[in-house]
Amino acid sequence: MDTAELVRRVRKVEIKTRGLARNVFYGGYHSAFKGRGMSFSEVRQYQFGDDVRSIDWNVTARTGDPHIKIFEEERELTVLLMVDISGSAFFGSGNMLRQEFVTEVCAALAFSADANNDRVGLLLFSDKVDFYLPPQKGRQHTLRILRELLNVQPNNRGTNLAGALSFARNVLRKRSVCFILSDFWTDNYEQPLRVMAQKHDITGIHCWDSLETAIPDVGLLCTRDAETGALNWIDTSDRNTRVQYAREFGNNRARTASLLRKAGADYLGMDTRAAYGTELMHFFEKRAKK
Repeated sequence: MDTAELVRRVRKVEIKTRGLARNVFYGGYHSAFKGRGMSFSEVRQYQFGDDVRSIDWNVTARTGDPHIKIFEEERELTVLLMVDISGSAFFGSGNMLRQEFVTEVCAALAFSADANNDRVGLLLFSDKVDFYLPPQKGRQHTLRILRELLNVQPNNRGTNLAGALSFARNVLRKRSVCFILSDFWTDNYEQPLRVMAQKHDITGIHCWDSLETAIPDVGLLCTRDAETGALNWIDTSDRNTRVQYAREFGNNRARTASLLRKAGADYLGMDTRAAYGTELMHFFEKRAKK
């Protein structure tokens, strides 16, 4: 993609998602993800009803009047967007590819984090870690994240979520909020997920295309596995074949949700044709009520 086209696409995504993040997500995001703790803010005179355990005895002794310490939540967070860019990410039966959908979701999350003055980083992975951008603050950094997502050119088609989790655990020194955006057609990530979730706040955003949930009856169909390149002929006129196809997707979705929740992580499933703004807003509201 040439520079002019890349700039145009970045601007288009920014316009579409920045306002959404500002007007819809900000309150929900702020409530759903807590800061690292409480930090000292100021000292003021004691008022009736204040907790006596907050009295600052040094200031009280110096002034002769009781004073208390005021604390506020330390809001600054570190957010890491972990994005699956394996071969299956570049599939789509609707108006956009899964990778384009994920890019917009990431943009909305990044602008929400930026509005809260949080640091945001990006990790792109396939069967290895393809790219890592350490978390930083600011609009220019957020736009850099968009440029990387829009201009992604993976060299590998497979998926190794376990390796990506291990890499993230090694580079993130402080407790962070991690969003994993993938179709989760991968194995052997249970252990690194559990270890990662012991320190970090993890949410798996399971993204799928409508055609992956059920296959239509169109007769004999030749398909290619986006990650292995293997060709398969499917007789879609056979009802048992269609039922089995739908069952495999359902099993993967249930397994993904179960593994995440057992590890202490959150699960959010989204169809790429869905209104992701509404889905994220409901997710934030539900988290905030916990």
